[in-house]
Amino acid sequence: MQALIWDVDGTLAETERDGHRLAFNEAFQALGLPWRWDERRYGELLAVTGGRERLLHDMATRPDAPADPDARRALAARLHALKNERYAAIVAAGGIPLRPGVAELLDEARRAGLPMAIATTTSRSNVEALLGAHLGPGWAAGFAAVVCAEDAPRKKPDPQAYLQALAGLGCAPAEALALEDAWPGIRAAVAAGVPVAVTRSVYFADGPVDGALAVGPGLGAGAGWRGPGRPPGAGRIGLAQLRRWHAARPRP
Repeated sequence: MQALIWDVDGTLAETERDGHRLAFNEAFQALGLPWRWDERRYGELLAVTGGRERLLHDMATRPDAPADPDARRALAARLHALKNERYAAIVAAGGIPLRPGVAELLDEARRAGLPMAIATTTSRSNVEALLGAHLGPGWAAGFAAVVCAEDAPRKKPDPQAYLQALAGLGCAPAEALALEDAWPGIRAAVAAGVPVAVTRSVYFADGPVDGALAVGPGLGAGAGWRGPGRPPGAGRIGLAQLRRWHAARPRP
């Protein structure tokens, strides 16, 4: 294993339910719109990757949304920008902690000199808000590539973000390991030829994981994980365990 590629939303932190969803609702309120996404509705909308795409999908179901496609796209862009501002404020206020085991694995990989990259469909401002809050202003120096929605407009499950991350790492797909939480990211990694370990998140606790190398409830503990070879111990999932799974990956 020569590199780690991280997803962001749901993998580094549980950002969706109490971060992005709340920020979208605040954006609706700021523009005087009566729309609100409860937890169930937002979970349904996560089948659509990308915040702006999610807005447009939802508007198509609303009789009070603009009928003109250009007006609808303009409203989606304005709402999305407002949402990102609100999300950054939620993160800055300490509302979105990293998931258990994430900070430890990031630190362990840095100390081991293992190259890392980010491959996400979220906006760069959201990544900067989250990682700046938790890793400090120099967070980007710890990653060989940071691929966000602005860099890879073809959203997961398209592999574009992963292919760009691999190019930045200078790494063959099979020599990297992806960390994901949900089926769009799993499919994107698999399509790029990257083995993937899945840390299930709140909204994707029971989602499909076809093609995943290992699957578990989170990096903070070994209980509940399944992958090739013997089960991990009770402690957190660290580099040694990821390397064991990676070494046992299916070969062509």
